Amino acid sequence: MLFKTVTSFISDLQFKKYLSLFLDLIYRKKCYFCGKSKDSLKMCPECYEKLEFYDVRANRIIEGADVYCAGVYTKELQKLIRGVKYHRQKELAYYQAKFMYEYFCKLGFEKDFVLVPVPMHQNRVKKRKYNHMDLVCEEFAKLSGFECCFDLIKRVKDTKPQYKLSRIERLKNLSEAFEVDKSHLTNKHILIMDDICTTGSTFEEMIKALKVAGASNITCFATSTPV
Repeated sequence: MLFKTVTSFISDLQFKKYLSLFLDLIYRKKCYFCGKSKDSLKMCPECYEKLEFYDVRANRIIEGADVYCAGVYTKELQKLIRGVKYHRQKELAYYQAKFMYEYFCKLGFEKDFVLVPVPMHQNRVKKRKYNHMDLVCEEFAKLSGFECCFDLIKRVKDTKPQYKLSRIERLKNLSEAFEVDKSHLTNKHILIMDDICTTGSTFEEMIKALKVAGASNITCFATSTPV
């Protein structure tokens, strides 16, 4: 009787062990970039290391505000941004924020920023179900200790997608697209965050709207810039 009990106990342990291994195999995360699952991460260390940082300097100055871009819009960074933005890979927002934060630390700022993601119009949020830059800002806030402010500036104009437009068309498309809620203005420096800075027209229109509302300390920060 004792032998049967011990044998049954061992069998149960072996079953649980194999079941655990089987479930790990099924639910183990695969890297979104290379497909490997050895690290069980959405972005493995090898693929993350392929991301290319941009020079540690302002990419440009728009309306008196410095614009920084963390990386170069090459293969891995492009897939990372598009995964978060278009393909509902929300878990990748952490890696996008991490990449931006590592670059941000190199800039040596000693300011207390409030993070302001580039807003989407409510029609587009309803269609996509989320604003990708809200997710990135939330992760960046966890890493940096800065607070996010999602209500400071709203996109009140349902603009066309920017990527096919010229600079002049982009500025016209974004004209009067943003509205600032002055009740959310503080003395903290504003860090506007976006994924890609191409012509800088989105930043430009947001800066203009914020300055009209009384904001003065503004810095812009994008994940990447085309080269």
